[in-house]
Amino acid sequence: MVNKDFFSALAQIERDNKIPKGTLIESLEAGLASAFRKETGECRAITAKLNEERGIIEFFAYQTVVDGEPTDETELSLEEAQDVKPDAKIGEVIGEDISPKDFSRIAAQTAKQLILLKISEAKKEQARLDMSSREGELILSIVRRVDALNIYVEIGGTQMEGILSSSDRIPNEKLKVGDKVKVYIKKVREGHRGTHISVSRSCAGFVRRLFDMEVPELRTNLVKVKNIVREAGHRTKMAVFSDDPNIDAIGACIGPKGTRINAIINELSGEKVDLILYCADPSEYIARALSPAKVLMVQLNETDKVAKVVVPDDKLSLAIGRNGQNARLAAKLTGFKIDVKPYSAIMEPTYYGDDYVDEDQTNQSDGNSTAEFDSNTEGPEFDPESDDLQPLEDFEYSEDLEGYLDNLDPTTLADFPVGLDDSLNYVDDNSNDLNEG
Repeated sequence: MVNKDFFSALAQIERDNKIPKGTLIESLEAGLASAFRKETGECRAITAKLNEERGIIEFFAYQTVVDGEPTDETELSLEEAQDVKPDAKIGEVIGEDISPKDFSRIAAQTAKQLILLKISEAKKEQARLDMSSREGELILSIVRRVDALNIYVEIGGTQMEGILSSSDRIPNEKLKVGDKVKVYIKKVREGHRGTHISVSRSCAGFVRRLFDMEVPELRTNLVKVKNIVREAGHRTKMAVFSDDPNIDAIGACIGPKGTRINAIINELSGEKVDLILYCADPSEYIARALSPAKVLMVQLNETDKVAKVVVPDDKLSLAIGRNGQNARLAAKLTGFKIDVKPYSAIMEPTYYGDDYVDEDQTNQSDGNSTAEFDSNTEGPEFDPESDDLQPLEDFEYSEDLEGYLDNLDPTTLADFPVGLDDSLNYVDDNSNDLNEG
């Protein structure tokens, strides 16, 4: 007879450990059957059944009906089976109730150990399933170990360990044992040594989830993220928009007095974050993506996903960014290959000493007049710090650029852009003034 409090205890374990009661009962039955087999030396297949209604534990031994003489105790001849069950057939499994009156202390102790083991395994499996369902989420963890290659963190609320590899860490970020850090769950998989959880602080998803935590408009889908790209430790660009014209998507992400964006930048150890207002017009979108640089003109070839962008000469280095980072991220964000040109490269021929060099020759010779970037670009073709760069000293910009170009000899722009269509877009100077951080 099983005490009624026994089943109440199972319900308590279910609530405390979030293990389904059915899983606990299965573990108990397997442990009791194993303990009974060891105690009695029974060779037949044994199962235990917990009968909650009657408050008892039942044990059954099973044998398979065979034609001819049985070869071991797991088999039963057809004649013997028909004595128990008249309609028994060959291949049928016959069960016999062998429930004992008493359960010995040794068997009870064995059952207890097996039950605890089963419960532990069930908890680990439940934690694994829970982690699998949380891929792509941001969770709080505690640094437990640090070695030359990896940092091992304990996932908050579980006893599971996550691995933060060197490639998944923010460059130059120092973490020590005991630090509490937010991590992004990249992948949960089963390995030879159990569940392997890969976590990250360097991926774009990490920044996206930080914004989800800080910006309620993102959680409620009032503000949406079109795309996000990142070079960890340096810069992130995120394009956002809202279907509601009354909602300021950029302002919602920045927060009152910059509180939301500053909390995110602090978590990223000072990494720059550019918030871009998404636009369905590719020209405008590309111009905004090159923020904080101002863009004068954008020429598109939407078929080949190529864009030529003109910026003021003094903004060329800003548009390209350090090691090409700004233009490279803009290319990834928009999906266009971006060719950045200084204003002087399309307005006037360039003179180096006594020799005239046209735009195409300049591109082929030293790369100092333009720089092209796509999502695979590793670095710029233009070095703004180069001593070989000779800017035009007497060039003056027209305050009315569009009017100036209307009165300009069309042959001046004949070579811009080479091989592209005839759509030339002028960009409002204030259209991409959206940079934060």
